[in-house]
Amino acid sequence: MSGVVVGGPSAAGAVGVGIVGSGSIGALHARALRDLHPRARLVAYSGRDLPDVAASGVRPVRTTADDVVRRPDVDVVAVCTPSGSHARLALAALEAGKHVVVEKPLALTVEDALRVERVARERGRLVSMIAQRRFEPQHQVLRRALDQGALGDLRLVATHVPWFRDDDYYAAASWRSDEREGGGSLVNQGVHNVDLLRWFCGPVESVTAQAATLARPTGAEDTTVATLRLASGGLGVVTTTTATPPGFVATLTLHGSRGSVELAQDEVVRWDVPGVPAPASGSAAGGAADPLAIGHAGHRAQWERVLAALDGAEPPPVGPADAVETVRLLCAIREAAATGRAVRPADLARVGPREAA
Repeated sequence: MSGVVVGGPSAAGAVGVGIVGSGSIGALHARALRDLHPRARLVAYSGRDLPDVAASGVRPVRTTADDVVRRPDVDVVAVCTPSGSHARLALAALEAGKHVVVEKPLALTVEDALRVERVARERGRLVSMIAQRRFEPQHQVLRRALDQGALGDLRLVATHVPWFRDDDYYAAASWRSDEREGGGSLVNQGVHNVDLLRWFCGPVESVTAQAATLARPTGAEDTTVATLRLASGGLGVVTTTTATPPGFVATLTLHGSRGSVELAQDEVVRWDVPGVPAPASGSAAGGAADPLAIGHAGHRAQWERVLAALDGAEPPPVGPADAVETVRLLCAIREAAATGRAVRPADLARVGPREAA
């Protein structure tokens, strides 16, 4: 993102961070920031109590969301609230002159995502959407292999997210059952694999999709299946669900004209890439049955890059223009499922998806 203002506290000392929303995901951010002390310092947060996040005796202040955004000692606002409020809170932080780190997705409509991108550009502020799985070592090696052309032309790609969430999960937060607030297996659970697929495979020309609620009567789908036509000519499949007990690891498969790769979470199942050694499999847990099993290593890795960007050492990770394209693909899939028609993500440049009937 060009025009980002750096320096200030990020260059002279610790970057002050405020977290809006201290639920389970907010707690992951707090742990990542604790690991990065003293380069970053959590100074304030809103929501639930965070009893175990003090770093070197520094205790953050628990306050209101509005106060977090306005505090002069907050340089970066981390938006960790339910998805339906991401764009609104990101815009409020930008208007207050803060940099923003926002959980996935950046927004629920393309229109709102573009608005965040525009305001960030106008204010010269950094915006980074959390896409922590991009920074896992296996995905970094795969991205470099793709950039080098080691897999050749991608012909068939797929990602499957066959997870499970029980009744208690939905009862704990009503927004998880409300598609208008970001609930549903595609936007809430599948978003990271959709983001990875787009990051690896480039723009998507068109999508078709179907969605259903199969496990419980809620206001959001719990199973989505989509087919993709890549701008490069290849074809792809995306499946997401929270209705397959006990929950299974998410997979990502790329078949190219020169090689193929299959990953199960961060386990390397297949690596047929001429000239590129296979990376070691990781040990990070997935969220197949437990949303808290992902750990905070990926968040820490992305925060490290955010801090480097604030110091002017590298570009912001997963900036707003990049994040808009993930929102565009999610919205195209939802639109295709709602209408039964093929949808071109590029056609959603200025409007959000129509609501499902």
